[in-house]
Amino acid sequence: MTTLFSMRNGQLVLSMLVAIFMVGPILAVIPISFSSGSFLSYPLPGFSLQWYEKVFQYDPWMSALVNSLIIGLASATLATILGTLAALGFARGNLVAQQFLMGVVISPMIIPLVVSGVAMYFFLAKLGLVATFAGLILAHTVLAVPFVVIPVMATLRGFDTNLVRAANSLGATPVTAFFRVTLPNIAPGVISGALFAFATSFDEVVVALFIAGPAQKTLPRQMFDGIRDNIEPSILAMSSLLVVISILMLAATAWLARKTL
Repeated sequence: MTTLFSMRNGQLVLSMLVAIFMVGPILAVIPISFSSGSFLSYPLPGFSLQWYEKVFQYDPWMSALVNSLIIGLASATLATILGTLAALGFARGNLVAQQFLMGVVISPMIIPLVVSGVAMYFFLAKLGLVATFAGLILAHTVLAVPFVVIPVMATLRGFDTNLVRAANSLGATPVTAFFRVTLPNIAPGVISGALFAFATSFDEVVVALFIAGPAQKTLPRQMFDGIRDNIEPSILAMSSLLVVISILMLAATAWLARKTL
């Protein structure tokens, strides 16, 4: 009994050390965002909200945030629709060359973003979509689709397909059966995928460097330019806000995962 108790304490301590190692550097930026100084340094010269006041001005931060929200919501919506349809097709298990197609769909997770960015730039340039919202939304949709396919397929493994057959036997069309039977049962996976897709677009900077023009500057690209040109605590103020948003999204995803189990 004493040995078991010691093992549990050891696992708890190890887990806490790993959590501190992973999250500690991220949380370290939050205090500096309240600094009254003009440089990133410890100890803080004083407490001030001046950098948060600067972040909430429209240019450059709020305009970049609006662009990120527009592009993130649009690409997450498209990726959720396409990813859910792809997952439903893969779940049937009767596609020709299914493993090859699955590899193609999830390839954006494996291919380096620089390679994807260059390829998308030349492809979208032929269509006249470089430096447009449509081009960046399409590029982020391609990157986000795998993050929808995987959780939806995981949810479909626990879905009883006999429910769809029962609905069809009662006269429901395939579309009606999907919206009245399938979608409510796989909703946690779909919503989780949508959150991952939004986070993928919202956090992406490499492809945005290739595709976006000045009018489509996203928040990560604005932060990248800010670090390159002039490092000041306003970048950390925005980073702190993004940490809070990420924690909320992580909590929502964990809650949905518990409902799926």
